[in-house]
Amino acid sequence: MQNNLIDQGFTLMLFGMGTVFVFLTILVFATTLMSKLVARFAPQSLTPDTQQVDTVASDSPTPSPQIMVAIKHAIAAHRQR
Repeated sequence: MQNNLIDQGFTLMLFGMGTVFVFLTILVFATTLMSKLVARFAPQSLTPDTQQVDTVASDSPTPSPQIMVAIKHAIAAHRQR
């Protein structure tokens, strides 16, 4: 009786692991296919404007005057709530 129970346990384990392996394999193929489809049909202008990136990511320790004005307006809008 003990061997029969152990055999059933191994069978169940192999069935479960096989199911997970097949599901993950299908998931990898589906993700790869979707990535290729998006790369093929998506518009190419998804990168941000370089001028905006340069304004935000400057090397100077103080923010630019445009950023300071935006911060002041944001603080004023928050205090008005």
